[in-house]
Amino acid sequence: MEECIFCRIAAGEIPCRKVYEDDSVLAFDDIQPMAPVHVLIIPKVHVATVMDVDAARMANLAAMMEAAQKVAILKGVEQSGFRLVINCHREGGQVIFHLHMHLLGGQQLRNALN
Repeated sequence: MEECIFCRIAAGEIPCRKVYEDDSVLAFDDIQPMAPVHVLIIPKVHVATVMDVDAARMANLAAMMEAAQKVAILKGVEQSGFRLVINCHREGGQVIFHLHMHLLGGQQLRNALN
């Protein structure tokens, strides 16, 4: 989708500070970090929301989780801890409608549920 900013980043049309990449996913530093470590992990194929992940696209989520483990190691937060977040739709906080996961760490994170 040419209007999707994450599709354009995945295609190399828009530069990013790449942290990790393989055939299925791209991980890059967020340009507006909410923590010392804030990496976005996206599938290279366009999937709008987590609600659009069907059986055929389940491999995209698995690839994102595997990438999250590798990014945590690369960023040095695999032992201290980190948070993974996937927002879904506007009320869930999703701003860009291309499935993406936030990996946050590098400091003590507040409990978002309290």
